[in-house]
Amino acid sequence: MPGLTKSAAGPPEGTRSGLKAVILAAGISVRLKPLTDATPKCLLPIGGETILGRTLHNLSEAGVRDVVLVTGYLAAQIEAYAGAKFPHMRFEFVHNPVYATTNNIYSLWLAKDRLLGGTMLLLDSDIIFDAKILGLLLDSGRPACLAVKRGLAFSEEEIKVTVDARHRVREISKEVPIPKTWGESIGIEKFSPEVVATLFDSLERKVVVENQVNAFYESSFQEIIDRGAEIYALDIGSLLAAEIDTPDDIRDAAENILPGLPRLPF
Repeated sequence: MPGLTKSAAGPPEGTRSGLKAVILAAGISVRLKPLTDATPKCLLPIGGETILGRTLHNLSEAGVRDVVLVTGYLAAQIEAYAGAKFPHMRFEFVHNPVYATTNNIYSLWLAKDRLLGGTMLLLDSDIIFDAKILGLLLDSGRPACLAVKRGLAFSEEEIKVTVDARHRVREISKEVPIPKTWGESIGIEKFSPEVVATLFDSLERKVVVENQVNAFYESSFQEIIDRGAEIYALDIGSLLAAEIDTPDDIRDAAENILPGLPRLPF
């Protein structure tokens, strides 16, 4: 059930060699209705700029110009926005036609052919975050790592992690017991070409063979960790990041996150 792919070309200068960012932006975002009745979540404005606009600006600031955008709900709006607002970036659009009945594991799997062979920076499309977080991952020297926020009052909703003494992830899921939790995975990860290949082997089996199209992609993280892959947790420290799922999240981000971030130049 592969999705359709379209490309919007832009100049490649300024790219980090062999690196692509993939942003998953297919979902309906029921919890944000009626705000998302006619607007995809990633195009909702917070503090005068869209969530996606802030993400793409951060990627550009980090030297990332090649972006795979996996769309679904109201895809045409996302494609038009990205191409018009960021003409200096090079976009590949992969459409998830069954976005209403699948989860992010399926959207990521659809982008397989666009991502194999290079380093992958994976981002959820609903995060407000400090651009410095991208630098932490890209300059970490780790083949695979994910950004983790610590010091929270965790709940059942977050993707939680446990780590070993070297900060290698041992467990990652919403089901990690809160007393064992080391931190929350904020939805930004980097993988080397070798780990990308291993990850997509897992995704392929889960989606195609096992039909786990409603799982979270972190289930494949866990599988390859259990098979020996090393994925490191990087503590973002005082750097700010917030996931946007509800109207309260929007208000909290506007009041408590945006004032601590650098002002955008547009």
